[in-house]
Amino acid sequence: MDATKLSSSIRRLNAVAMGDAKADLVLTGCSLVSVYTGEVVPGSQIAVAGDRIAYVGPDASHAVGPRTARIDLGGRYAAPGLADPHTHIDQFVLPRELAGRSLLRGVTSVFSDPIDVVSVAGAAGFRAFLRACAGLPMRIFNTVPGGLPVDPEFSHARRLSAAQARAAVGEPGVVGMGEVFSWTRVTARERGTMAGLSDMLERGCAINGHTAGASGRKLNAYVASGILSCHEPVDFDQVLERLRLGMWVMVREGSVRRDLGGIVPRLLEHGSYRDRVMFCSDGVDPIDMRVHGHIDHCVREAVRLGVGPVDAVAMASRNCFDYYGMGGDLGGIAPGRLADILVLDDLEEFRPSKVFVGGRLVASGGRIVAADPGPGRIPARMLGTVRAGRLSAGDFAVRSKRRAVTANTIEMVTEIITRPGEAELGVRDGNVRASPDRDVLKVAAFDRTGRTRDRCVGFLSGLGAGVGALASTWSFHENDLVVIGSDERDMAEAANLAAGMGGGMAVVAGGRTVASLPLQFGGILSTDPFDEVAGNLADVNSAIADAGCGFARPHLVPLFLPFLALPSLRILCRGIVDVKGRRLVPPIREG
Repeated sequence: MDATKLSSSIRRLNAVAMGDAKADLVLTGCSLVSVYTGEVVPGSQIAVAGDRIAYVGPDASHAVGPRTARIDLGGRYAAPGLADPHTHIDQFVLPRELAGRSLLRGVTSVFSDPIDVVSVAGAAGFRAFLRACAGLPMRIFNTVPGGLPVDPEFSHARRLSAAQARAAVGEPGVVGMGEVFSWTRVTARERGTMAGLSDMLERGCAINGHTAGASGRKLNAYVASGILSCHEPVDFDQVLERLRLGMWVMVREGSVRRDLGGIVPRLLEHGSYRDRVMFCSDGVDPIDMRVHGHIDHCVREAVRLGVGPVDAVAMASRNCFDYYGMGGDLGGIAPGRLADILVLDDLEEFRPSKVFVGGRLVASGGRIVAADPGPGRIPARMLGTVRAGRLSAGDFAVRSKRRAVTANTIEMVTEIITRPGEAELGVRDGNVRASPDRDVLKVAAFDRTGRTRDRCVGFLSGLGAGVGALASTWSFHENDLVVIGSDERDMAEAANLAAGMGGGMAVVAGGRTVASLPLQFGGILSTDPFDEVAGNLADVNSAIADAGCGFARPHLVPLFLPFLALPSLRILCRGIVDVKGRRLVPPIREG
């Protein structure tokens, strides 16, 4: 949502505060949640002029004129809109669909790192995504992806050039650099990485961090390079080390990881200052959005764990905007701030009955009441991005002249983490076979861009599902079509189905399509309505679970298998990668 500049609004705001001009909206009977003093102030009134707040106090009657809209909150709470300071919204649904659901949860601002859309389509994709975020009744701020390529030795993701990154920061709503994945490139002072950081700092931009595994001198060097936040701490000791170094910590509570429950009690016990602690989702899928919510869920959980309600709101609002240097505009209810206001019956359940963005009522009674901007036109370059070509069962063969081989397997520890394994497998007609009875499946990665014919076929263990095939055109920060399965014909069918939808996920068993999730926009986002996407995602997960998988979110397996920022073995179209050793691992052992 567009906003007026404070510099152009001060004369009118001043006049309304003094009673020399009249407000557009006055809220009376407010129990004001003050994130500046840590208290609830009953009997408050709020006067709004245009999209900003002009007056907060016990009596705004001087700002009321014949055209002023008045709403009596009847003692209900007025709190600032919530923010997600680090998330990836180029996932599952288009920004329009996400905005509709997040606003109902009281999230009025998100800070997006559209790394996957840039991976697929580069600068053109970034511009297309900015257009998809424009004109919505939510504030969507974007960052220039700072994590591409994750490892240039093996990655084939697109990226922004230095000139394109500098130009992107000049776009409306672009506020800095997204998470800088490779802290090793920072500590090694890699020339391009350091030049990119300097460019951002020169322009006064925030730079988001990703410091998993960093500590001591390495973490100090990272922070000294101007990267002042991180969402990767998974326990309190990691949080405390970062806070002591002057970092801002985003406690992650989203669909990939939930760290809040393990961190907040220790934070309270230690008595650490919380003015540099925020909540973030790092991405929330449609199922979790329906069941748990968004940042509102973090507020509820924090309160349940013992955080005072006003402090929890401050961590979900003021702290985020202070970090981004936007505290003069957003984060609290005070004169001069943009009028992003939630109306709540109580601060424990934290379910907004009304949501104002820039003084406009955008949600009320569990419904979006703002004008619908419509789906907009999808740029042709973002459709039909999957060009892997038609695949057959033979494309999933692993050739050997022996009767039996020892395979190097990628063993799934969780949906995300892997470790090296091995398995003795039989060979039939020169093709090494999967062994679903022993939980060893085939896994393949294809360059789905059509720029090369690169492909790799290997073996996967630990999924626990004798599924015919699961295919996905979406893999985190890469452009791989990933296919997992026990039957090579089903694997080809699932891959062709996913590609034929323009992108997506598909589950096939016995030649029959069991579940599918179209992802037509860049092969990573669906153009379908939110509830349809949520239902399709649930069907994909259920189909894999019904086949025996014990993981709660099996759809994450193909998404993370090419992700080079995590240990131990990953598969991309260029081969199976030992991440720590930065070397390729053959699918089967020689000799």
